[in-house]
Amino acid sequence: MRVLKKELCFFTHFQKFIRDSETGKRLQPNGKRLGQGTVKNYIATQKLLRQFCTAKNFRLRIRQERHMNARETKTENIYWKRFYRQFLDFLYNDCGFYDNYTGQNIKIIKVFFNYLNKDIALGIGSFHKQFYVPKEEISIFPLMPEELHYLIYNQEFERSLTPRMQQVKDVFVFGCTVALRVSDLLALKKTNLRVYPNAHYLSVRSIKTNTESLIKLPDYAIAILLKYQKSKTRLLPHFNKSNLNEYLKLLLEKGGFVRELDISRERKGKTTLRRKHSHDKRQGYRFCDVASTHIMRRTAITTMLCLGMPEPLVRKISGHTPQSKDFYRYCLWAQTYQDREAEAMFAKLKQMQITTDPIYTDTKK
Repeated sequence: MRVLKKELCFFTHFQKFIRDSETGKRLQPNGKRLGQGTVKNYIATQKLLRQFCTAKNFRLRIRQERHMNARETKTENIYWKRFYRQFLDFLYNDCGFYDNYTGQNIKIIKVFFNYLNKDIALGIGSFHKQFYVPKEEISIFPLMPEELHYLIYNQEFERSLTPRMQQVKDVFVFGCTVALRVSDLLALKKTNLRVYPNAHYLSVRSIKTNTESLIKLPDYAIAILLKYQKSKTRLLPHFNKSNLNEYLKLLLEKGGFVRELDISRERKGKTTLRRKHSHDKRQGYRFCDVASTHIMRRTAITTMLCLGMPEPLVRKISGHTPQSKDFYRYCLWAQTYQDREAEAMFAKLKQMQITTDPIYTDTKK
């Protein structure tokens, strides 16, 4: 009977954790509400935990540490170690996840434990602190500035597209220009556009971060918006996100973006080279195969950096903090582009010879 008193239902409290996060009862450390995307991640973790319990016949429960004696505390520590080990095996072996997504789920479970201790003061102990969060740095594949130039200005390629694929290209080019998150891009309305005599601006409040940005539009982006000005509310053609991902793959394949890429991922800290088909280890991924809506924001940020815009201004447009690790990766990519251009310049310098023009001839003899 004493055991029943100190046991709490894990999933009842996890559901309360989700509900408090969704309704605003639980806030970020800065006092802001959590975004819808964060809550969706919590729900996905809850679903995985239920699947794990069913597949592995593991009963998840919570016990309050203040009701435990020394022996029970030791037993509880062993219990959570066993959960962590078996849940990792489930994510890696049964689900086939890599370190990045596995780490995201472990991190959410640790956040949940902190919520139990700090927000609702259950005092369930610090067993979760032994949960190591796997980390992985996933490669980014933005378009190079020359490739974006092709999509913007090549009229022959645009004429080869169907009307629907022309809309895809317009949304893609616009997204590669303004550096908005795809959720903000697809939600753009006419009220987001500010028109002045000599300039057009996008005024956007980010759905994810609730921060405002004001983005000046170039001529080709304005021309795209003018094509769809008959729409009553939207600035751009409407697309479902998953459908747009498939359209982008087709668009870039038709545009000739088919160079092969080495796609490496990490599982349990071990790097593996991914292949498009498991039965053919020789066939890798092409650039168009890995294209998604994320490539638009990445391309916009790297283009700004590659072409010389100062980092603080790019961060102001993109909404990254100065300490952002993601932004640092964009800087490294841009540096690679700059290094390539510098090497080309030095190669030309190496090939130069002294001219024989009379102006350089010494006339003093």
